[in-house]
Amino acid sequence: MDLVLKDVRHRYGTADVLRGISLEIPSGQIVCIVGPSGCGKSTLLRLQRGAPPDGCLNPLTYVFQDFALLPWRSVSGNISLALEDHALSQAQRREVIADVLARTKLTDYSDLLPKQLSGGMKQRVAIARAMAVNPAVMLMDEPLSALDSQTRELLLEDLITLWSRAPFTAIYVTHTLSEAVRLGHRIVVLSRRPGQIREILEIEPPLADRRLGDAALEARQAQLWNMMREEAMAADQEVIHG
Repeated sequence: MDLVLKDVRHRYGTADVLRGISLEIPSGQIVCIVGPSGCGKSTLLRLQRGAPPDGCLNPLTYVFQDFALLPWRSVSGNISLALEDHALSQAQRREVIADVLARTKLTDYSDLLPKQLSGGMKQRVAIARAMAVNPAVMLMDEPLSALDSQTRELLLEDLITLWSRAPFTAIYVTHTLSEAVRLGHRIVVLSRRPGQIREILEIEPPLADRRLGDAALEARQAQLWNMMREEAMAADQEVIHG
């Protein structure tokens, strides 16, 4: 499903947070959102609305940085939670759960509780739960930020593999510029608050062909930081001085 944002605006009380955000995201693209702290990136995700197209149980599904798993439910039980408000038979639920467990390399861990899992495995469960409803758009709010650098790299590779096998549409918010250039088809750079689109970068090579250490991607990352540096410094000073 294509996602179209038209002149999205938002304010908290008298403070403008987002102003005039217009963007089109074609089906099957991952668009990364970056910008200074407090520019409204997460707010932009929460404002999304839509009706599900055929074959989707949910139009929009979130993946959060804190996993949001129920500690008393197993891996399968946490994934099942996303399906319980939908008119599916027990057999259909088992089929969906088995499919997303296999796609996220969790089949052997289906009966474990969250406390028995590493941070990376917990985030795999959260991603599997989001995929279970076959969403039209995945809304991913810094999903790797709570993980160590090695686990982040493994999960990033997993996301690229998942997309390569079955392309999905996503808005991916991150503070990590290397994640944005590795994962995004396009990167939307927001200004400091009130958040407005400052730049949109197209990223090559194709997603499935990107590798850590690619010189072209490192050049894009440097370009991205050059765009953001002054805005980030200004936003930081605003926070410090109130």
